[in-house]
Amino acid sequence: MNAISKAVCARFDGILPIEHIYPLVRSARQLERVLREIEDGPGMVVHTIVDRDLRTMLEDGCRRLMTPCIGALDPLTAALGRYLGAQLSTRVGAQHALDTDYFNRIEALNYAIGHDDGQGGQNLESADVVLVGVSRTSKTPTSIYLAHRGVRAANVPIVPGASLPDQLFKLTRPLVVGLILSPDRLIQIRRNRLLSLKEVRESSYVDSEAVREEIVQARRLFERHGWPVIDVSRRSVEETAAAVINLLNARQSARTPTAADPTP
Repeated sequence: MNAISKAVCARFDGILPIEHIYPLVRSARQLERVLREIEDGPGMVVHTIVDRDLRTMLEDGCRRLMTPCIGALDPLTAALGRYLGAQLSTRVGAQHALDTDYFNRIEALNYAIGHDDGQGGQNLESADVVLVGVSRTSKTPTSIYLAHRGVRAANVPIVPGASLPDQLFKLTRPLVVGLILSPDRLIQIRRNRLLSLKEVRESSYVDSEAVREEIVQARRLFERHGWPVIDVSRRSVEETAAAVINLLNARQSARTPTAADPTP
């Protein structure tokens, strides 16, 4: 819901939204507090409340306050219900059920953390995807985002003067993906990183020629091993992750025999 709201706000120029998030509202007492805060700081209310009594209470309260109130899931729920011809469930928290997908995501998250920045290199074969790139190419946040989608992602940094793990070049199961960035954008990101660390000394880390050489060597590495490359210069983490998932799906489709394929 937060992502949807942000995406909608982004469609309007000059708008700086202020978010007030109230998770897990399960009682009338909690909702009364929320309505008091809405009255103190009015704005459009977007909700996913399922319980009929709480929903009515929220809608009545918003009408009293003359505040727009929208059920974020209503259009999709109605359309899906018509398509499936199924009865709507009113079970609260159904989307948070501890199912197999949930545990897969937790396992993928633990894997991503344990295999961040070249850690746990001895276990790369169990990854779904291995992201490779020079420093500050969004390897870690992309790995974490993929984990939330149930994808086991490891990432390996390319460090000038350091060797990459031998296992990286022997992988058979995981998809290895190279992440690349334009030199100018990379230098800007690295400078901002150094500023956040209060580091003001110049070094090859942000030297124009050195950074360009890093990118050139990374591209040559990816090309030499036939690894697909994603340019993250103008991509958000979500867009990069989506591109990785598309590559994984395409690879899976290529490996899955169709009915027309001859039996081996």
